[in-house]
Amino acid sequence: MIALRPWRSTDADALVAARTSTDDLGTQFGPLADSGAAARFIETVLVTAPDRQHWAIVVDGVAVGNVGLTAIERRHDTAWVSYWLARSGRGRGLATRAVATVAERAFGDGLFRLELGHRVNNPASCRVATGAGFRAEGVERRKLRYGDERFDVETHARLATDPSPEVEPLPVDGSA
Repeated sequence: MIALRPWRSTDADALVAARTSTDDLGTQFGPLADSGAAARFIETVLVTAPDRQHWAIVVDGVAVGNVGLTAIERRHDTAWVSYWLARSGRGRGLATRAVATVAERAFGDGLFRLELGHRVNNPASCRVATGAGFRAEGVERRKLRYGDERFDVETHARLATDPSPEVEPLPVDGSA
């Protein structure tokens, strides 16, 4: 079964496995030395931060990815969307379905504009964004720095008034 659900401290081992098996996830959340560090990361970043909402992308009970809303701003009804998948979850459209599902929930909760960005050298992330109904808006030159290297970022946005993509939403399990 595939679903979205809140992160749990019991997902710590899955988070460590995702990080150690997927080299490019280091830019998402840095090193995780062990399941204790992962459990603290889950609690402080993925569960309790007040201006964030994160969901684990779960396959057969194992967390293989994340989709989140951060920088939620109610004056202008905007938020930033982020997502990642472990290598084991890639290539099945899970990120696209997760992003589209969370976008619909966000619009139903009163948000109007959702934004996201990806490095221009990451075409898979671009496919997720466009597949989930986000339109490209422009390139921010050398916006991100990882180590000594800087990367251009393509920004995308989706408005509540934009058409919904033809993507099968993921079921959402609200139990923590």
